[in-house]
Amino acid sequence: MTDIPSNLDELKRDPKAAALLKNRELLQSLLSSPDTRRLMELLGRNGGAELKTAAARGDTKTLATREGAALVEKLGRAVPPGGKK
Repeated sequence: MTDIPSNLDELKRDPKAAALLKNRELLQSLLSSPDTRRLMELLGRNGGAELKTAAARGDTKTLATREGAALVEKLGRAVPPGGKK
């Protein structure tokens, strides 16, 4: 079995991301949201590694489309400070 690279350790060092990872209900809500599904569709169709990395960082300036940038911003606002609802 091949190892899949993960940035989980890096995410755990970010306070907002770490709190979100602990809040399974909010995380599941975000993962199943129409906005997340649409963003993943855009990244799969338009993007390579650079766009996916930009989306993971919340870097809306690097994303190729206005729609993609808007979706990342909207999803970012859906997570309250501290990752708790």
